[in-house]
Amino acid sequence: MNVKENAEKIKNTIENTCASVERDPEDVTVIAVTKYVSTERAEEAIDAGIVNLGENRKEGFLEKQREIGNKATWHFIGSLQSRKVKDVIEHIDVLHSLDRKSLAKEINKRAETSISCFVQVNISGEESKHGINPGDVHAFIKMLKDYPKINVVGLMTMAPHVEDEEKTRGIFRKLRALRDEIKNEGWPHAPCEFLSMGMSNDYTIALEEGATHIRLGTSLVGNETTGGESS
Repeated sequence: MNVKENAEKIKNTIENTCASVERDPEDVTVIAVTKYVSTERAEEAIDAGIVNLGENRKEGFLEKQREIGNKATWHFIGSLQSRKVKDVIEHIDVLHSLDRKSLAKEINKRAETSISCFVQVNISGEESKHGINPGDVHAFIKMLKDYPKINVVGLMTMAPHVEDEEKTRGIFRKLRALRDEIKNEGWPHAPCEFLSMGMSNDYTIALEEGATHIRLGTSLVGNETTGGESS
């Protein structure tokens, strides 16, 4: 697999998709989801110009972070257990999975500086997915003003793997509407400008619906292991 060629194809797709909905492709951040690939493959993504890397396990994240260091911007995209916050929080640039008060409390306790966080919302309502209920988002984010180390930069969601594109589109559209509502609150601790949504199978739909951060694994760096689902 040639990561550079994949990156070029994805870049062209982003440009074409953004043009179709009159968006600036420069507003899109591509996150290479490297949780199922080696450090070497992650470095290939960096060499191809994809400097945002996404990990979802403490062990894999810290291993790659030690090898690659500040050549990358580090996104933690998986559910983060409160007991592991102390091990990783000072190595994270962006957290995409803030979804409960206990996690916010631990981040605020352990972080030395403000952490950029996406609040994860379970728009689809699937029991298998993490995230807070859409109806609880306002109250949750308002409460976060009590935790000065947390800066809510946006919302994140995952759509189910279905063939019905309109269902997928509806989920992304709902997250965007929710983001707009939070942004309009004007809360200093929650500028909420961004939307982290869209993976290899649905990122073009996500872009059409306003995604600013897309998380690409299989289509960009591949999947070197078995038994897991890459983003």
